[in-house]
Amino acid sequence: MSADRHATQRERARRLRLDIAAEAEAARAPDAGPPPPPRPEPEAARAALDFISMLREATRQGSDLPAAVERAAGTLPGSARDIADRAARRLRGEYAQDEWGFDEELVEIVYPLLELMYRHWWRVQTTGVGNVPSHGGALLVANHAGVLPWDAAMMSVAILKHHPLPRHPRFMVLDWAFRLPWVSAFMRRIGGVVASPYNAIRLLEQGHLVMVFPEGSKGAGKPFSERYRLQRFGRGGFVELALRTGAPIVPVAIVGSEEIYPKLGDSRLLSRLTGAPYFPLTPTFPWLGAAGLIPLPSKWRIEFCAPVDLSAHGPEAAGDRALVFELSEQIRHTIQEAVFSNLVARGSAFL
Repeated sequence: MSADRHATQRERARRLRLDIAAEAEAARAPDAGPPPPPRPEPEAARAALDFISMLREATRQGSDLPAAVERAAGTLPGSARDIADRAARRLRGEYAQDEWGFDEELVEIVYPLLELMYRHWWRVQTTGVGNVPSHGGALLVANHAGVLPWDAAMMSVAILKHHPLPRHPRFMVLDWAFRLPWVSAFMRRIGGVVASPYNAIRLLEQGHLVMVFPEGSKGAGKPFSERYRLQRFGRGGFVELALRTGAPIVPVAIVGSEEIYPKLGDSRLLSRLTGAPYFPLTPTFPWLGAAGLIPLPSKWRIEFCAPVDLSAHGPEAAGDRALVFELSEQIRHTIQEAVFSNLVARGSAFL
């Protein structure tokens, strides 16, 4: 029965791939585009809109991040206001942090907000979290979507919430994000690290979980019609990292992140202003103003696949370009198949 069930799942995944390909072809028509998203809950949307609007106004008037958060916190309901006030005080005052700028106490403060989004906004279902090693360095290699690293945040919540021995992962972020004045400080304090082989190797040697997204900006910037079709994994740099350090690779498939900011086009002006490789135009932004920055409430699934141990190859194998490329493609294939399977299991993107 098990073999029959797996064969049925593969057939459903194959049909889904054909459906996605047909949908992508149809999307090339001038009038094509993603379906209109459902409206978020009115009270939650209103509070989020007021908070974002006040935060934007405060930063525009020259307030630093802690002062802007304190001003904007007045628009939130009681428990959320308390969390925002505590976060602002932590950003302003003395705090303990490691050499990477990670602030565990701040993560504990903002965790309830992220966990709320995990449970109620995106209704995340997670499988295979036990595949994440309990000790030592490991690479979590995932597909990627969206301008901001919401996928990394939800992966972190999944590990902290469901793993028998929770750990705080670090996630690699393209350097342009650290040039955003009020985003960079917060991102660094919750585990963001500038993406570079040197930083990744040091983190792995220190025994950290390290999240990498090999598609880079190509994956996050692809149009909505090509959603969930993984892009090339570059030159396989993450495989070199695993070979050099002996760290296992845990492939991770994420479904749901492609719908939070469905990309209809690019804004070259906003790309220049932010230094981002692209800045998406979506069904809600900039048409709804600040409200368009709120990610859409799609349903998510996250699967942590079985770890891949490359230690038998030895560190010297990192110089074998053919082997690195082959292993990179194997990992990409594993993630792609898991993505298709989870798309089948999820069903509707929003309902």
